[in-house]
Amino acid sequence: MKTATHLAKLLPLAGALLCAATAPALAASDETIAPYQARFGRAQPVIAVIGESSGTELSDYVIPYAVLSRSGAAEVLSLASRPGRLQMTPAPLQIDPQATITQFDARFPDGADYIIVPKVGKDKDSRLLAWLRDQNKKGATIVSICDGALAVAATGLLKGHRATAHWATEERRAKAYPDTDWVANKRYVADRRFVSSSGISAAIPTSLALVEAIAGRARAGALAAELGVSDWSSRHDSSVFQPGYGQNAKALAAIGGGRWSGTSTGIGVPLGAGVDDIALAFTLDAYSRTGSSVALAVSASAAPVRTRDGLMIVPDRVAGAGDAPAIMLPPFDAAPAAHWIDKALAGIARRYGPDAAFGVALAFEYPGYKNEGN
Repeated sequence: MKTATHLAKLLPLAGALLCAATAPALAASDETIAPYQARFGRAQPVIAVIGESSGTELSDYVIPYAVLSRSGAAEVLSLASRPGRLQMTPAPLQIDPQATITQFDARFPDGADYIIVPKVGKDKDSRLLAWLRDQNKKGATIVSICDGALAVAATGLLKGHRATAHWATEERRAKAYPDTDWVANKRYVADRRFVSSSGISAAIPTSLALVEAIAGRARAGALAAELGVSDWSSRHDSSVFQPGYGQNAKALAAIGGGRWSGTSTGIGVPLGAGVDDIALAFTLDAYSRTGSSVALAVSASAAPVRTRDGLMIVPDRVAGAGDAPAIMLPPFDAAPAAHWIDKALAGIARRYGPDAAFGVALAFEYPGYKNEGN
């Protein structure tokens, strides 16, 4: 087993680097996001991270929110499509969002400058799609993370545009939305006011690319260094994640076993005030993809906990209660945030074996983990 030391210093699965240094771009191409143009007299752009209330992919939602909030370059808000708590997946975590889309519209009638769209369970939810169309009419740039592109495509807005998404939905996307030019082998694609990204782990490089578009390469570089990321270009090889004869099948089967058997073990993840949002998301998400475990946020009380970047997390369990998981992971240390995908995969390898860790890395579309035995 080998793990990369951080998210962007990656050992590729097919022999090519995930990222390569790129000079600051002056105009949008499929590898660069157009520089931000201030609107409505705003001192900073307004960025809305939107979740579909019944089910939204955890890392797709939390990581862009955290990276963009941490940049200090924008006003970032966590939204839900409907009132109430936002249900995350695959971990059963819930988040108290800052506003609903109705409340956001009342506060920002001119619309957002950027909308972040994670993968959602109901990617044809009429309320969500209508709101995305309306924000597009108001001039927002729509940024999809992973299979958030399916919801954006369902609006009809991606017709005639270039886009990308998770490797596993390639055939589905091509069949359902043939009027979109689906691009492979890119970490993210920018086409006018639409930005899309590949698998879950693309959330950090895509968010850094957006920080660069808003505030310049120096700001993005400083934030990347804080996160433990050395590069964030769009270079990527999607093909190495596909299952095939002698390729990846064993690892993908390893994480499917628990799902097929219907058995899983609760793994407790410590949740305390000021917890790093990115570390928490990677850990909960990764352990909940093993097929053998479900990761639960465990706090000292049932009260919602405010993270480092201002999200309000609802604990899954209370420490010491009868339903608290018997297995607890150690508290988060001071490792840079982007290292936590590697730390989670290393822990999974120790507990469930390297095939399970490699399977989770494939699900994340993360080239930083290489299983020598697969």
